[in-house]
Parts: sequence; C-alpha cells; structure tokens
Amino acid sequence: MTPDTTLQLTDYLFYFFALLAILSGGVVVFSRNIVHSAFSLMFTLFAVAGLYVLLNADFLAVTQILVYVGGILVLILFGVMLTNKIVDVQIKTGNIHILPASIITAIIAGTLCGVFTLTDWFVVPDAGAPVAKSTASHIGEALITNYVLPFEVASVVLLVAMIGAAMIARREKKK
Repeated sequence: MTPDTTLQLTDYLFYFFALLAILSGGVVVFSRNIVHSAFSLMFTLFAVAGLYVLLNADFLAVTQILVYVGGILVLILFGVMLTNKIVDVQIKTGNIHILPASIITAIIAGTLCGVFTLTDWFVVPDAGAPVAKSTASHIGEALITNYVLPFEVASVVLLVAMIGAAMIARREKKK
C-alpha cells in the first residue's frame, strides 16, 4: 500500500460510527419491542454525534447529544415506563406495508448509489489537516450580533408554548 491509500484512525472511526448508526437504526425499525427500539435509537443518535465530531462540527455534536439523546429519548423512555404500569397492554410495534416500503427503499438506495458513483466529487488535498476553529464561537457570535431579534422571538414563542402545555396538562375536569 502506498502512503496515500493507508487508512488513518479517523477513517476507522468513520466506518465504526457509520456501521453503528446503520445497524442500530435497523434495530430501531425492525424491533417489535419499543424499549429495545428506544435504546437502539440512543446508539444511533450517539453515532450521528460521532460523525459530527469527525466533521469538526462540535456544536452540532453537542446539540445532538443534549437535545436528542438527553431530552427526547429520556422522554420516550419515561413515557413508556410510566404508561406501561398504568394499563396492562403490551406495547409492541407492528410491521405493515413491508412490500411497498421495501420497493421504495430499494429505489432510493439505487438512486443514492448511482449519485455516489456517477458524481465527480471535488476533493480538497490534505495539507497537513490543520485543526479547525470551534464552530460554537462563530454560532454564539452570530446569535448575539446578527440574529439576536429572531433568537429572542423564538425564545418567547417557545416560552408561550411551554406555558400553554403546562396549562393544558393541569386543566381539571369539570363535573
């Protein structure tokens, strides 16, 4: 092997995270137990965060872990665990329309493989791979300077939505 074709640690990490995302994503889709699907979703989201780290997108990686893994997945698991004790109903997912989904998946996979092989990709020569500056500082600076008004409007809208959700959840039934 020539030095240009040797695989580096980042290549192995990419293949590991890609394989982990694909395999755990398959478990999410094909598992009949929702708790197993939720835990597999956690591994899928961690693998995507790992891919973001390899792309030097540190802000996206941390956001992926905090928002999706830390928030949504915990919400799903607590929802499943709390509602499973209330009602004695088995929580299982069912697979329906497997044939049309398989056909559509094969068409999309064929299209993507065709695009990957037929596209003349622009490759940047590796010049020692300098360490990129953190993207979080650029995003923070943009939020405080150029996008402060949309950021504050979005925060007010989210606050109103949270208050509305709390009021709907606490609403007592009238007799």
